[in-house]
Amino acid sequence: MYRLHGFCQSGNTFKVAFLLRALGQPWEPVFVDFMHGATRRPDWRETVNAMGEAPVLEVDGRRLAQSGAILTWLADRHGAFGGRDADERYEVLRWLLFDNHKFTSYFATYRFLKAFGPAAPDPAVMAWLKGRLDAAFAIVDKHLAGRAFMVGDAPTIADLSLSGYLFFPVEESGYPVEGVYPNIAAWVQRLKAVPGWADPYDVLPGERLAPKW
Repeated sequence: MYRLHGFCQSGNTFKVAFLLRALGQPWEPVFVDFMHGATRRPDWRETVNAMGEAPVLEVDGRRLAQSGAILTWLADRHGAFGGRDADERYEVLRWLLFDNHKFTSYFATYRFLKAFGPAAPDPAVMAWLKGRLDAAFAIVDKHLAGRAFMVGDAPTIADLSLSGYLFFPVEESGYPVEGVYPNIAAWVQRLKAVPGWADPYDVLPGERLAPKW
């Protein structure tokens, strides 16, 4: 059985949980108390993940880190969601890197500062992040025009990665997709129909927190 270390506010953890559920694989959640600094503790980094990040997937005596790498490993191992040929696998990798560098990176930071940060976020920082978000989301929205999924005609780990943070309540980020990015909004609804999808707060361990700011 897989053991997935993470917490319910983590879209990166949800990406992996979504794939495990879509693959029909049994797994056990392991709560990481990120909000109280668990990943910053030297003992946690020594025994779980030296990078100080969640998720971590335990399997066969190994601990796998980085959501994009975990998704790729699982897709390869189970022969699903990774792209059907070399061209699709290249496209999947391209979008995974874009997601990790820009799409999720900016959005997750923006959401964390607004919803869970220890102090009210700096308006100048939020404005800068929003500009980067607008640019990244516009790229994905344009790409999804006239297509159902990011790569090919079926969902892949590129979809699961890019969408990971879009299933959380909009009040956490204050960044609406509905009415702004119609192709992304329709795509998110299609992904909710993938067998195995469920609300992140119903799937992952931890306590749901009200947005702070």
